[in-house]
Amino acid sequence: MSSHHNSRTFEPTRAAGLARLVAFVPSAAQAYASGRNSDHGPDQRRNVSVLSPYVRHRLITEAEILDAVLGRFSLHSAEKFVHEVYWRTYFKGHLETRPVIWQRYRAEAGQLTAAVSERSGGLAKAYRTATEGRTGIDCFDAWVEELIETGYLHNHARMWFASIWIFTLKLPWQLGADFTFRHFIDGDPASNTLSWRWVAGLHTKGKTYLARRDNIVGYTGGRFAPEGLAKEAIALDEPPMGGAQPLQALPRAMPTGRVGLLLTEEDLHPDSMDFGHAEIVAVAGASAVSERSPLEVSGLVTAFTEGALQDTMDRTAKRLSVPADRLASLSAVCIADFCRAHGLDTVVTPYAPVGPVADEFARITAVLAKDGITLRQARRPFDSAAWPHGTRGFFAMKERIPDLLAEAGIGGAADSGEQGRLF
Repeated sequence: MSSHHNSRTFEPTRAAGLARLVAFVPSAAQAYASGRNSDHGPDQRRNVSVLSPYVRHRLITEAEILDAVLGRFSLHSAEKFVHEVYWRTYFKGHLETRPVIWQRYRAEAGQLTAAVSERSGGLAKAYRTATEGRTGIDCFDAWVEELIETGYLHNHARMWFASIWIFTLKLPWQLGADFTFRHFIDGDPASNTLSWRWVAGLHTKGKTYLARRDNIVGYTGGRFAPEGLAKEAIALDEPPMGGAQPLQALPRAMPTGRVGLLLTEEDLHPDSMDFGHAEIVAVAGASAVSERSPLEVSGLVTAFTEGALQDTMDRTAKRLSVPADRLASLSAVCIADFCRAHGLDTVVTPYAPVGPVADEFARITAVLAKDGITLRQARRPFDSAAWPHGTRGFFAMKERIPDLLAEAGIGGAADSGEQGRLF
């Protein structure tokens, strides 16, 4: 399985992400729109961008990707790809304004993973059969192997996979979401959780996604012809979640004077962030990758996350000519030690949206405050502008895309007949 190794491997650096973006941009319009739904297998990914591991960790940002594509094509020409970028933003906004979805998922996934780990009943057996790729459903078993070996699946395969898991294998969606979150290198709390809920008919009430044999045969070029798939997808049900809440307000002014910069896997492009008049005198890095699940997180996921963090720490320390400390964990103790070592009482960090890092921040902020240390998050204007439009369905955000792009000063070169620059 190690032939064509490079097409399956993700190098966890900003440089690799930028190189992938440069290679993809020429095909971001018509070629992407017409070919994006085909899954040709792990060694044939030229029809999609495969930028998700980089944008998920913000080694490159959504704004940079959109600027590169819309510097070359009009919004009309590249609409399908632009919408894909904004789906990610939409999901972020949706979970950010409905954090109870994440809290409930975490509680339920915790109970279910404990049940399949500790017991030997029907659910545990069915779960092992699925996650070991022994179901006898050709495509599903191949995707399990591909996911475990590469940390990635084509977007269409992700939908089929979730649909077969829920409606054919009749397994709890929370266990499926936990399994993919542990194995996707681009695993994102919002995109992962809400995509599973969308397939199950929980995100858009009653709207499910059914994996069909002919659809899989067609879009995999006949690589698979699965037998025994569910013939219908009846939406799952759950107790009500309550309405959306406003986006959490952050203090307007950033701190001044000497501060430390804390980097996590949520946002690894501090160069493009505004930390006001703060003077960054030291950089710290810590991840919460092991907090993705109560079960063991894939070594590929851990290696990419830690590598991406190290790449950013090294670049940032060099750019600012300051020391960089790798923290043993994302904990109050480690952050307090870092502050003491550098004589600091304030740490700034890029905003962590709902997910494991935000959960850790919620736990440690008050503890740090008792030590006289302030942990201050900075949110990007791109997010602050877009996320409030993620409270309902995607259509409400889709309508806002031209305005959101204009507000962010992104694109427009191709519309005026100019050839835009790439970066």
